[in-house]
Amino acid sequence: MALPADKQRKAWLDAEVGTLRKSWQNRVRVALVYPNHYGVGMASLGFQTVYRLLNDLEHVVCERAFLPEPGSDATSVVSLESGRPLAMFDCVAFSISFENDYTHVLTLLHQAGLPLPAAQRGASLPLVVAGGVSCFLNPEPIAPFIDCFLIGEAEALVAPFFSRFEPGRERNEFLLQAAREIPGVYVPAFYEDRYHEDGTLAAITPTRPVPERVRRVHMADIRSVATHSTVITEQTSFADAHLIEVSRGCPHGCRFCAAGYVYRPPRYRPVEALMASMRHGAGRTAKIGLMGAAVSDLPDLTMLCDWGARNDLQLAFSSLRADALDDTLVAALQSGRLKTATIAPEAGSERLRQVINKGLDETTILRAAEKLVAGGIPNLKLYFMVGLPTETEADVADLVALVKRIKQQFLTSSRALGRMGTITVSLNCFVPKPFTPFQWVAMQGVRELKGRIKTIKAGLKNVANVRVNADVPRWAYIQALLARGDRRVSRLLCQTMKNGDNWPQTFKTAAVNPAFYVERVRQQNELLPWEVLDNGLDKDFLWREYQRALNAKSTPDCPADPQHCRLCGVCEGGGARMAGAV
Repeated sequence: MALPADKQRKAWLDAEVGTLRKSWQNRVRVALVYPNHYGVGMASLGFQTVYRLLNDLEHVVCERAFLPEPGSDATSVVSLESGRPLAMFDCVAFSISFENDYTHVLTLLHQAGLPLPAAQRGASLPLVVAGGVSCFLNPEPIAPFIDCFLIGEAEALVAPFFSRFEPGRERNEFLLQAAREIPGVYVPAFYEDRYHEDGTLAAITPTRPVPERVRRVHMADIRSVATHSTVITEQTSFADAHLIEVSRGCPHGCRFCAAGYVYRPPRYRPVEALMASMRHGAGRTAKIGLMGAAVSDLPDLTMLCDWGARNDLQLAFSSLRADALDDTLVAALQSGRLKTATIAPEAGSERLRQVINKGLDETTILRAAEKLVAGGIPNLKLYFMVGLPTETEADVADLVALVKRIKQQFLTSSRALGRMGTITVSLNCFVPKPFTPFQWVAMQGVRELKGRIKTIKAGLKNVANVRVNADVPRWAYIQALLARGDRRVSRLLCQTMKNGDNWPQTFKTAAVNPAFYVERVRQQNELLPWEVLDNGLDKDFLWREYQRALNAKSTPDCPADPQHCRLCGVCEGGGARMAGAV
């Protein structure tokens, strides 16, 4: 007789952790914490990679911990592998992918019985460390709660840091040595913020002999490092899939996309290494997910698809560029049994796509839809953004019109096959992100964003086989607050945790005005909170890109030529010259 669902899950997890449990004897004990639920955390390839990297170190034992599931009566946080409380570990390491999980960091620290302010945690308590892409965009809103951040890519950070970490050593002594000697280590307690009377940041000043700005650590060559699933789990949105990172970064320079800038220059893994990862995954599952910001730019992608088809694998892709979908690639996708293809026009009008530097015209988008359906891929998912800089009501109307034209092209191609799939439109609210050309812009208010979404839903309501899913503007607004905030935002996080994650209640009584961070245009020379970090990007380059955006001028792709290119500053160490550096 089959077990009930909850007992099935427990039995499955027991089997999982049984194969991964590692002895604690004479090892540094690290709790790797994802500040969300198990299913979300285990869908993160970055989280899984850090888990593997830590356990690959002979002197380290790493166990996982997650936010308790909704409805759980758990009053404390324990590790998955051994069920030990977080306070028993030598180090609690957070892997943070999304700003909206910052509140969960505080919840987890509180449930673990650890004081929230890092300054109040004594030597007997675990060292609290954080990393992940959110941290090397802007860690400042959670800076008071973290002993140190690891800024950059885990493959280049984990071993150097944990080879020097000594449990029991005087904390400030270790942190000072780490901040001075280990690239990418940022200790917030060693820096002090000062503000102008108008509330803008005046200076970020080191209070100890540490670097003025912390340079993110970057893997110049990812070809020899495999990044793929450590654990295949049925409990995530990628159920039973083996995920493989095929590339890092993106050459196209979409001006809203932080990944396209902080991961510069784009890097690709060779097809031989990717096939080895696919063979490894094929021994455990028939589902392979190819992940990356620019999967369709991967050289020899068709070769991977053909190999997958010959080995009866079902392939899935994070997204595909419409201008990369030629007949050969579409045929390869179809042979890999792809049922839904995802493309991202992002905006409805040609003018707005020029503003964001998307580099796609309508003809290319329509042709992509036609090729996908004709190639036997029945379903299409379209990503759009609302609230983009310079967006007008006419641009919103153009979005509706473009979806209808895609549907018409979709219908024409589907009739020839005698079947009709589904178009899913995903509407996401634009959030200005650090280290992008749009880091200076104001975000649209919640009311305006709701109005845009309502207009689009009404325009597509009666279009058959088209579904519309929309972001929640209120959560996007909070994301913008956390993405652009300084250390004063930490007060809002504390108050929100006390209010049971009730942000509206927090905003009603807060001394800190969220609109100051979300709805205010920054000035060119304003010192930005995240400039305590150096991602290698020349601030003047980002400003020029912002001005080109306002004039709807496109910029060519990143040439990914570290030997000769001097455009953005990354490949010449230009971040050290960033305008506005303290």
